[in-house]
Amino acid sequence: MSDQVQAMTAADEAKLQPKPLSDNGFVAFWQKIWRWWQGVWYGFSEKHPKLSNIIYMVFFFLVFSYGVTIWQYLVMLFLPYALQSLSSIEFVWPAVTFNIGDTELTYAIFNEPVRYLEDGSVNPLSGLGNFIAFEIAVFTAQCINMPLQRNITYRSHGNPVWQAMWYFIGWVGVSIFTNALWGIVYPFIDTLWGWPDAVIALIKTVITGGVSMVVFFFVFLVIFPDVNKTEASKKKKLEAAKESGDADRIAKAELAYTIALENKRRFDAEKSYASVTSLAEAKINGYQGMKKRVEKAKAAGNEADLKELEAMCAKMREEALKAVETRDEVAPKEKAIIEEVKASQAARKAAKKAA
Repeated sequence: MSDQVQAMTAADEAKLQPKPLSDNGFVAFWQKIWRWWQGVWYGFSEKHPKLSNIIYMVFFFLVFSYGVTIWQYLVMLFLPYALQSLSSIEFVWPAVTFNIGDTELTYAIFNEPVRYLEDGSVNPLSGLGNFIAFEIAVFTAQCINMPLQRNITYRSHGNPVWQAMWYFIGWVGVSIFTNALWGIVYPFIDTLWGWPDAVIALIKTVITGGVSMVVFFFVFLVIFPDVNKTEASKKKKLEAAKESGDADRIAKAELAYTIALENKRRFDAEKSYASVTSLAEAKINGYQGMKKRVEKAKAAGNEADLKELEAMCAKMREEALKAVETRDEVAPKEKAIIEEVKASQAARKAAKKAA
């Protein structure tokens, strides 16, 4: 092998060095799994961009939704006892009574009557205290859910104040609806059937949390719209404004379109940057893993598998070099776009604040 070829090979190998693993064995183990998963996921994303985007969105939506549902349930296990002094105050509105056999049941959108334990004392999981505890549990859950869904699931760069306002309005509407649904179920499982408190709390969480999750999925599509759809919508509004000839309307439409374009550029750049960097790292790790398999086959004298492994290693090496070349070409450009958009948005905010 000539010195020039050796130098080229050494240079290529230098490019294909993976990031070092942690010295902590436990952390290193999970780093290996994460790197393996990156290779699988970004390879799939490269071949199926639309499907991978749907899977990504649904996965994180469900993870965060179920996560805050668990939070809500945990809060309801303990917070009602902190508000036990309010448990003796009935909160049933609007009350509608009906009979099933000899049992009188009460339906209400907000149905928290005072209930008693076998010893005659007030059940802490009842009354106004339980209602307030539940609303606190749901509200804090949504305070956790909203930023996670906005920043990770939908990767939105829209106006956070506007989005938070509509999220709150949606939460109020969904809360009234789920409370009305709970008002139907509660009289049966409590008054008529007398189910245990822990089971009632769980069912309430599933009904309110599950229904909220489904409704909010569609609410999020409105609050956190796709950047491409938003850009197209703002463009149409700008064209309509220009046709009207109204200078003030045109100025507002132009600003809205500029913001939509910036958000689209940033979203696309962030996605592309994450894709090329993660894919390159995954290809490097895959190649390094195959190299070790080749070395083990050589050491064991396993000639039967060695040729096949060497062919696979050579192929993975070429794929890794190509991924690194793409990363080195694309990543700086995408990073520059991200920084450019951030600077433009910061300058606009500063100008607005100064005015």
